[in-house]
Amino acid sequence: MTRIAGMAGNRGRNLLNIADRKPGGAELAVVLTSSEDAPVLEAAAERGIPTEVVPLAEGMSRSEHEKAVLEALSAHEFDLVCLDGYMRILSDTFLSEAPTTLNVHPSLLPAFPGMDAWGDALEANVSVTGCTVHVVTDATDEDGTVVESEVDGGPIVTQEPVPVYEGDDEESLKERVLYEGEFRAYPRAAKWFAEGSVDVDTDAGEVSVDVDVASTDSDDHNGLPTRRLVSDDRADTLRYGENPHQDAAVYADYTCDEASVVHADQLNEGAKALSYNNYNDADGALNLIKEFDEPAAAVIKHTNPAGCATADDLTNAYEKALSTDPMSAFGGIVALNRECDADTAERIIDSFKEVVVAPGYADDALEVLFEKGNLRVLDVGELGERTERFTEKPLVGGRLVQERDLQSVSVEDLEVVTEREPTEEQLESMVFAWQTLKHVKSNGILFTKGTETVGVGMGQVSRVDAVRLAAMKADEHAEGKDAEGAVMASDAFFPFPDGIEEAAKAGIEAVVQPGGSVNDDDVIAAADEHGIAMAFTGQRSFRHD
Repeated sequence: MTRIAGMAGNRGRNLLNIADRKPGGAELAVVLTSSEDAPVLEAAAERGIPTEVVPLAEGMSRSEHEKAVLEALSAHEFDLVCLDGYMRILSDTFLSEAPTTLNVHPSLLPAFPGMDAWGDALEANVSVTGCTVHVVTDATDEDGTVVESEVDGGPIVTQEPVPVYEGDDEESLKERVLYEGEFRAYPRAAKWFAEGSVDVDTDAGEVSVDVDVASTDSDDHNGLPTRRLVSDDRADTLRYGENPHQDAAVYADYTCDEASVVHADQLNEGAKALSYNNYNDADGALNLIKEFDEPAAAVIKHTNPAGCATADDLTNAYEKALSTDPMSAFGGIVALNRECDADTAERIIDSFKEVVVAPGYADDALEVLFEKGNLRVLDVGELGERTERFTEKPLVGGRLVQERDLQSVSVEDLEVVTEREPTEEQLESMVFAWQTLKHVKSNGILFTKGTETVGVGMGQVSRVDAVRLAAMKADEHAEGKDAEGAVMASDAFFPFPDGIEEAAKAGIEAVVQPGGSVNDDDVIAAADEHGIAMAFTGQRSFRHD
């Protein structure tokens, strides 16, 4: 366990934050200050942390005071010294006897060293400042006089950027640098020292951190960064969030080269702007149709596909997608992976839609679409490659980051496990279903025929219920098609045969699923009993948000 000697000048909020968080298991062994009135003393005592006070007596030299500090600290065991607003420049009298000493400075050094980093940043009219955790080095001459050019000049351990907003004053910026910068950077540095990941070469004036790299020890996770620094610019303030009582905005990453609804041109400028839910659903729709090389169309409602299809032409693909669940498609989002033509546009406006997304529009198609005043028409430009590697989900207190699910399967990847072999058409349908199912919220079940959806069972807590829902959608909501003879895809394995039993009742003739359950043999036996062909993909496609 790493024990820290904290030296504070006043409130010591950084030290208390480290004490409360215990980064890497590090703990404060003692808090020392030169003022008996420093609020940090009471706060430390409330946490059971020993305290020391070493006043700066009249006439006491820098060296004498530092020796007194060392004497007071000698009663405590510690491995690291952390300064927090300690208003004394330290010399080699202290630094040569103490372990590595760190300080946090409220700017991105070497910019704005000195006492008024916040005011200096505001005066310089910068858009970004931040904080720096650095190793403290001697900034005095032989007589103990401070050499201003060497203050805050030690090697940098870590930094944290913080934006400067219009209207900021020194106090507001100071608070934000503390809470958004120092409260992140200082515990991070303490954690690295606690884990033995930092190498300080005082003579060379260098610090190296083994773990602060964009990879891990495992080849399976190469490229996941130790820290994720994200800087997005607010593109627009939205009317509200998912619900009217929630404020919301959309932020843009201008380094993204991939086709995106955030960067799309809204062609009918007179229509109302996209809402929070429009952005979310349109993004889901666009991601789905990017899966296919053939002409493809999808209708999305609440981020789930109400229908999806590929065909020889775009109009046919859209009609097949819409007919899966035209009732649920009301008020939905349409996405196309080809330039929208007039015939497809005519069919889109036959029922109420919120947004249409496509990589371009024919002039006569725009004339048709513009007839609907509040149908937002988004041109995302050429679809191109999917270049964004990661997706993320914000959590309270953090965020989850993962690689995008860019898996795909081919017919050759499928492992047939039943007595009955799938037909060529069923195999093609399995591949289509798998690429579509990735975009259905788990537990997800998809019924398909050829390369069109027939029924979608999404977001159920029971996989059996998801099968029942897909069957109900296929038989009661689909137009001109039903579940009889369809292929069923499941985003995860069937833990029991009951899902296959329900599929048989619906008329399913082939199943594609990951496999891997301890009860695979029972599930396969149930498929054989009902004459259902089944293939395993060997990979799962959960989607939980």
